[in-house]
Amino acid sequence: MSDKNQDLGVETLLGQIDAGLDVLGRIERHLASFYANEGNAMGRNQVAAVVVADALTRYYTAAETMFFRIARFFENNVGGDRWHAELLDRMRIEVPGIRPSVLSEPTYGALRELMRFRHFSRYYVELDYDWDRLDFLLIKYNQAKAGLAADVKAFCKTLASLHVPLEGA
Repeated sequence: MSDKNQDLGVETLLGQIDAGLDVLGRIERHLASFYANEGNAMGRNQVAAVVVADALTRYYTAAETMFFRIARFFENNVGGDRWHAELLDRMRIEVPGIRPSVLSEPTYGALRELMRFRHFSRYYVELDYDWDRLDFLLIKYNQAKAGLAADVKAFCKTLASLHVPLEGA
């Protein structure tokens, strides 16, 4: 890849990450709005559980989409039977000479629980979610939410400092 194409690639990646952060923000606002309005009045019923479960799975999927784009840009190899777990694992490590780590350990741990739930919820066809489990996952979601944007923005800042933007681009 020429230097010009590499610069365009980095700029494109930064744009994709920014778009991913926007999606995460919309999901966060959706869940907050649900709890501020009908969620509290609704209580801990089946409908509320489905809304919460859906928001948690969408949140992780949006994060994973960003991670996939990062991995594809730098490592160009995402696949295998456990690719979802391996992708998340990659985001917590620095690849010397290639890229800094994307996630801190606390954010990684919280996202790992959300990934496990997303996998479970894909194959769980019942609608009677366990509220104790959802409460635990909401704690993990709040932990992830607290660190994810900061971790990703720090990664982007480092990435941006490593390349010089194209003139006239």
